[in-house]
Amino acid sequence: MAEKLRIGVLGASGYTGADLVRLAARHPNMEIAVLTANSHAGKPMRAVFKHFAHIDLPDLVTVEEADWGSVDAVFCGLPHGTTHRITREIFATHPHVKIVDMSADFRLRDPAIYQDWYGVEHTATDIQPEAVYGLTEVYRDQIRDARLIACPGCYPTAVLISLIPLAKARLIDAEDIVIDAKSGVSGAGRGLKENTLFCEAGEGLSPYSVGKHRHMAEIEQEVGLAAGIADLRVNFTPHLIPMSRGELCTSYVRLSGGAKPSDLRQALIEAYADEPFVTVAEEGVLPQTQMVRGSNYVVVNVVPDRIPGRAIVISTLDNLVKGSAGQAVQNFNLAFGLDETTGIEQLPLFP
Repeated sequence: MAEKLRIGVLGASGYTGADLVRLAARHPNMEIAVLTANSHAGKPMRAVFKHFAHIDLPDLVTVEEADWGSVDAVFCGLPHGTTHRITREIFATHPHVKIVDMSADFRLRDPAIYQDWYGVEHTATDIQPEAVYGLTEVYRDQIRDARLIACPGCYPTAVLISLIPLAKARLIDAEDIVIDAKSGVSGAGRGLKENTLFCEAGEGLSPYSVGKHRHMAEIEQEVGLAAGIADLRVNFTPHLIPMSRGELCTSYVRLSGGAKPSDLRQALIEAYADEPFVTVAEEGVLPQTQMVRGSNYVVVNVVPDRIPGRAIVISTLDNLVKGSAGQAVQNFNLAFGLDETTGIEQLPLFP
């Protein structure tokens, strides 16, 4: 077995950080050495998350107390706008450390676009060019050699896996895409927000950030690159659904170049034939969140629209695993020359 690689987790008290810890704790090549959470510094991890009562973990510390020189990789689960400074500091003082960023701070190639969408200045423009967009199935070769991996958001991961092969093959009109997306409440983070309180989110379905969700920028960036279209615009509307985890995206597309819905499905089958975590469902089987809960898998399929010349592309994943922590571990494995599936082969949990 390969030697243990020591890791640190920034923002370990959030849902994303906690799921990263959950996966890392049973990863045969990871040793968890540093866990930060400024608001819970000094506490044992089991005091913040009861499901870690069964394992020994380092106590939580502040970012300032963390010893980044003692680790081989840092996973960042901090909110956007808080990663730039820390990443720049680690880059400057610990050149051997690789960073797998689960925040949004390095996903967008153009810092000006980042500032437009996130409302904060990009303060690490000097290292932005080193960031590789961490959509594993598309950028696998670049991820292997990257020092800074910018993992995609959960919505973009689900959407891009289903649409990039179709846009590349010019089977769809990339300028006519309508995406209806739904996510479990954990996608909103662990911080206290009125709209995620049980009485507010339970027994209801709510759209949010309509026409202005920040993940639109990633989707437009990557579908635009695949289709060869600069300044692409897509229609994207997210919804909050009353469950803890899970995500389902339904994309309505116009066919192009005489393509049929069956051509789209065949293109996805060919694109993902050798991918360990992407499944194209059997014809007529609709992707459901139950197919992926707690796992690193994505399920996609194509359904003909009753409107001539259009098709419906459906994709589903667990927003905390393949949509975040699981994909981060997948990219870590690539960056350190491990088998890509190591530590993330858990089957979906059902019921």
